[in-house]
Amino acid sequence: MTGSGRDRCGTVSVRPHPSVQRPTIGSDHIRTDPETRIEEYVDDLENRRARVLAARGATTFWSDCIVEDSGKGDAFDWDAQQDQVMDLPVDVLPFLTASRYCESDELADQAWALFGSAPTGWARAVAISNWVHNHVTFGYQFGRPNKTAVDVAREGTGVCRDFAHLFVALRRAMNIPARYACGYLSDIGVTAAGFDDFCAWGEVFLGGRWHVFDARHNAPRIGRVLMACGRDAADVPMLTAFGRYELIRLKVWCVEMAPAPEHDILDALLTRPTVNALVLEHAAHRQLI
Repeated sequence: MTGSGRDRCGTVSVRPHPSVQRPTIGSDHIRTDPETRIEEYVDDLENRRARVLAARGATTFWSDCIVEDSGKGDAFDWDAQQDQVMDLPVDVLPFLTASRYCESDELADQAWALFGSAPTGWARAVAISNWVHNHVTFGYQFGRPNKTAVDVAREGTGVCRDFAHLFVALRRAMNIPARYACGYLSDIGVTAAGFDDFCAWGEVFLGGRWHVFDARHNAPRIGRVLMACGRDAADVPMLTAFGRYELIRLKVWCVEMAPAPEHDILDALLTRPTVNALVLEHAAHRQLI
């Protein structure tokens, strides 16, 4: 991140979510080069964030650790049933209503026309995920910061966050709690190689718990690490800057490590891997989401 003028403050979210209860090697705390003031906190949605003061000039933010994974794909439960609204925990209720990027109220008629005859519970969630996956064409060139679920439904194109927004909005339109989630996702277990990446997906509250539904990939994936969740992308930006800045490079590594002694693993964490940058052109935005 480079900038000019006065010192700039921003918030950063790149650490695993507190619900990720897996053995971890190394520290996932955010570090900077040059060193600067960092204040870590948990927001009202229980996401781990940091407030950072960045001096004028170039500043690099990074975080790196190793998270143990079971090697199993995303869990599924065909018996999960839809909860009645009166039976939902009160902290789930906000995920029933429209939000900035998920205009469920505007999609209600379309949702009920498409999925009203589908069985409730897990089967209906699968039907919506299948429809979004087949209706929307993925491509980085289709992404833009102000694109909403209604736009995605109309245009039929988007990036992973757009798939998630449309899926979440259609679920809420049918009175089923759904939230936007983002985190790390590698290519472990898939044949098509690509970038290691941040990824967005949807989560649905069925049978008293949250379940992953990734409409973009539409298949169980291995090694998914939740970073943050909220009503939509506006709640969980990876970076929010208060002041002018240019994002010149974004690199993500989320790779499988072969079994090794712990001291060798710790040594590997001393340097950052060589990976391709995801940002190919300069970007100047207040939020990167």
